[in-house]
Amino acid sequence: METPGSQTSLHRANLERVVRAVRMAGSLTQAEIARSTGLSAATVSNIVRELKDGGTVEVTPTSAGGRRARSVSLSGDAGIVIGVDFGHTHLRVAIGNLAHQVLAEESEPLDVDASSAQGFGRAEELVNRLVEQAGISREKVVGVGLGVPGPIDVESGTLGSTSILPGWSGINPSEELSGRLGVPVHVDNDANLGALGEMVWGAGRGVRDLAYIKVASGVGAGLVIDGQIYRGPGGTAGEIGHITLDESGPVCRCGNRGCLETFAAARYVLPLLQPSYGGELTMERVVQLAREGDPGCRRVVADVGRHVGSGVANLCNLLNPSRVVLGGDLAEAGELVLGPIRDSVSRYAIPSAARRLSVAPGALGGRAEVLGALALVLSEMGDSTLLLGSESAQTGKAPAFT
Repeated sequence: METPGSQTSLHRANLERVVRAVRMAGSLTQAEIARSTGLSAATVSNIVRELKDGGTVEVTPTSAGGRRARSVSLSGDAGIVIGVDFGHTHLRVAIGNLAHQVLAEESEPLDVDASSAQGFGRAEELVNRLVEQAGISREKVVGVGLGVPGPIDVESGTLGSTSILPGWSGINPSEELSGRLGVPVHVDNDANLGALGEMVWGAGRGVRDLAYIKVASGVGAGLVIDGQIYRGPGGTAGEIGHITLDESGPVCRCGNRGCLETFAAARYVLPLLQPSYGGELTMERVVQLAREGDPGCRRVVADVGRHVGSGVANLCNLLNPSRVVLGGDLAEAGELVLGPIRDSVSRYAIPSAARRLSVAPGALGGRAEVLGALALVLSEMGDSTLLLGSESAQTGKAPAFT
């Protein structure tokens, strides 16, 4: 029996600290594990040996700083995670393992404003197809991460704003998809998942305080504070799109006037260009034309950048992040949009906060949210099942479940 403060309890806690560090990073050298957990090098070495004997981790030779080292990652067959991302015009699914390897990924067009039943039906079909194609045993799936383009109420688990997804009113996305797939489902909004994806795999790696700004049909932000997503008590933290820029401006869907979203989101920006350009104009097309030198599109992209920069300046003054990562189609504009964002930050943010801020385009493009969904499962899952093999190896008998 384990008792609080006993050597057995302390040993298990150390095992969990090491597994958690490796699980979130994907792979670490033993020296990096020691730094991130605060454990001694000798303790880490013994724990890694135990976890390797139990089949929980894999150890491969590598180099760090020109010196030989050993890279530690979770075993490729220790478990499978699935990511599902609902965008306004697409559905994307990815399958990965606990070693942060993406095993399969596919995207298809989807009008998310249609009924929720249709959307979840398509998601179920795509997940089943990819699992079968990858030859994965369903028993290995430990959880699913789900992204939706709207805030999630942390108490009820339902979408907090029906004006974004009118066909999903009253739906609990986690319960709906879990009932179809038969595994635990963790849900969050697309901006938070974009922040997670960039923090684990992309432009936010190694940064513990950042904001991920997504400009699409709406404008949202995923906030990372001290390495953790900050959602707020109601789950609506990061609604940067509803910062007021002009009290006499256009009426926003939230009921206020002159929100940042009314100056930057695609649904408000594209109609400005439609009369001159005609056809089916998208933000992706506007960015492409801007990169090709079109003066009208360049002006609109720069204007959007300046407006987004005003919102970023507010974030600087309130939260003082060290990095802002711009996601969505707008990020493909590069310095055409990043330059105006930095100009606004320099003008409106506290100088000391502005000096410490770097503004960068997302490294993952349209994959940020679905990879963030994988990272969400990795961050929410427990370590108990991963330690069963190691405990068996140490004691010589199967551990009891509690």
